[in-house]
Amino acid sequence: MSQIHVVDTEYAPRAVGPYSQAIIHHGLIYASGQIGLDPATGKLVGGDVLSQASQVMSNLGAVLNEAGASLSDILKVNIFLTDMNDFSIINKVYAGWLAGHRPARATIAVAALPLGARVEMDLVARVAGSM
Repeated sequence: MSQIHVVDTEYAPRAVGPYSQAIIHHGLIYASGQIGLDPATGKLVGGDVLSQASQVMSNLGAVLNEAGASLSDILKVNIFLTDMNDFSIINKVYAGWLAGHRPARATIAVAALPLGARVEMDLVARVAGSM
């Protein structure tokens, strides 16, 4: 049986419930959903989707870094939006975040997100060098 490793970094918001920032199992990182919380203040950044998405991506990058992975190790991303009119904005900032890397992705419209966030993202990535 493979060991489960909990990922915890101060550079991303602490879990606000009974979950971990991420789990590593069998060479894969399962990162919990992140909303645009500033890890230093625990507060949601800005009211606009661009500010929140940028913070989400920064938070996920910090979790990956703590797990020993990078953006190029991402295999799958789920994006949750409260307004699909924000889709083109998300696409632009997302493409810039990942440069030329293009993991599998789903974008889902939801009725609401925690703390009134406009965007949430989770992901699955490989542990660097494990595949």
